Amino acid sequence: MKIRHAFLMALLLSAFSLAALAQSHPLKRTTTKTDRFDFGAGGTLSVTGAPMGSIRIEGWSNREIEISAEIEVQANTEADLNTLSGVTTFVLEEGVGRTGIISVGTHDKGLVKQLGKKFPKQLIGLPFRIDYVIKVPQYCDLVVNGGHGDLTVSGVEGTFLLNYLETNAKVDLKGGSITGTFGKGTVDLTVPSASWRGRFADVQLANGDMNVHLPTGMNAELDASILRSGKIENAYAGLKPRVRKAEFTDKSIVAKSGNGGIALKFTVGDGTLKLITLGSLESRL
Repeated sequence: MKIRHAFLMALLLSAFSLAALAQSHPLKRTTTKTDRFDFGAGGTLSVTGAPMGSIRIEGWSNREIEISAEIEVQANTEADLNTLSGVTTFVLEEGVGRTGIISVGTHDKGLVKQLGKKFPKQLIGLPFRIDYVIKVPQYCDLVVNGGHGDLTVSGVEGTFLLNYLETNAKVDLKGGSITGTFGKGTVDLTVPSASWRGRFADVQLANGDMNVHLPTGMNAELDASILRSGKIENAYAGLKPRVRKAEFTDKSIVAKSGNGGIALKFTVGDGTLKLITLGSLESRL
């Protein structure tokens, strides 16, 4: 009896250990969803990212949008993975001159309500991620809202409205304007040439490092500021005070480059703001 009791106890402990292991090491499944459709130059693309996931947007010469989304879900059983895979995706909202890409998952209370009471409660709120690679016409406007993940924008000329909770962002400007608000992370912003066809740039980062790469000979009016802790590191030689006798500090720079013109405003709450000459050794690092 003692041997049998010990054997049953061992089985129970093994079962509990396996259950705990399954909880600490959930199963994962990755799928890819693609789409491609006509989209005229000058339209607006809106992207609502997942709570976790990267967004990469590239400009190309086609008058089309191409979407490739890598979707990863997690659960403790294959059956749960099947259920989550069926509701974790992206949908399109298409209108005249504007298309929206919207991430869908169990983080969305509206979706959970639509699924009804039969949807397993233990699956609500499980982590998932969607990583996007999106190709758009070179001339279009962008509205991007993201959670946690990398953001990359290149080869696109238009009006950008970018919001990310936590990110390592890399944005190369071709023209137009940018308004960016980032919660935490690193932001690398590049103005490619002195003849940049830009209207304005206003980029804010609450916590982290912002690196601004500016070309020599640029005509702009620049405001750079640190709101709380941190400092400005100015390695851009083309700046002079916009107000005579006003000195630059490691917290605030109000300056003009060349003959002035384009309004550039960069703000960091806590962290480092670097102004770097494009093409310099520091810019290439």
